Amino acid sequence: MADLLTIAELPDGFDYPPEFVRVVELGLTDLEPWWIFDGNQLRRRATGLRERYPERRLVPFARRQDNDDVACWDLDHEDVAVVHDLASPGWEQRERFPDFNAWLRQAIDDLIEHGG
Repeated sequence: MADLLTIAELPDGFDYPPEFVRVVELGLTDLEPWWIFDGNQLRRRATGLRERYPERRLVPFARRQDNDDVACWDLDHEDVAVVHDLASPGWEQRERFPDFNAWLRQAIDDLIEHGG
């Protein structure tokens, strides 16, 4: 399994959704242009998001390879937010999805479009 954030590294009360865990277990982590990231890259991004957007509670899980967009669970809104990382605070929000599955459907559409 991928090297995801541990219970100690995750915000209190947050667990990875089972559908996300299943996707990772199946190895479906390269959905070009989206990549579900892990390990040091994931940890650096999580730390960076906390520093750049301290007013938000974001748990990142994927990034786009062609820009600075990062998909995150937004714990304050209980949904998935796509933020343009490195944008000025207040200008980072790009898209919202009700849950991981809705984001995954869009990521698959992006994969199809990107490959065409």
